[in-house]
Amino acid sequence: MSWRRLRVLIEHLPPESATWTALRNAMPAEELARHAEKGEPEKGRWSQVEQLLAGIDDRLARLDYVYQCSHIESKSKWPKAPEPMRRPGAGPKKTKASLTERSANTLFELLQGGAE
Repeated sequence: MSWRRLRVLIEHLPPESATWTALRNAMPAEELARHAEKGEPEKGRWSQVEQLLAGIDDRLARLDYVYQCSHIESKSKWPKAPEPMRRPGAGPKKTKASLTERSANTLFELLQGGAE
């Protein structure tokens, strides 16, 4: 079997195959980010049905979150917002940096004219 034939066979495996799953899991974060920036879901490794099901799962999770929040009186007891289902070609959502006490004090001083 030639290398070309092997490549063609691998490219035409179903997206849920063990080979494609292993390739996706081994993909470095930079390559995942590059795929995410392209924004071409039609070229993704999931079928359109799988993409639609993931969208439905995300919306159901969001509805459940809103329902729970509407039945809890204290905002401090609200559950954490649901994360969207990870899709091929997109890495996990990056967390925002939190403002530390020292950074807050520095920012406050700068806003009060401390940088003069």
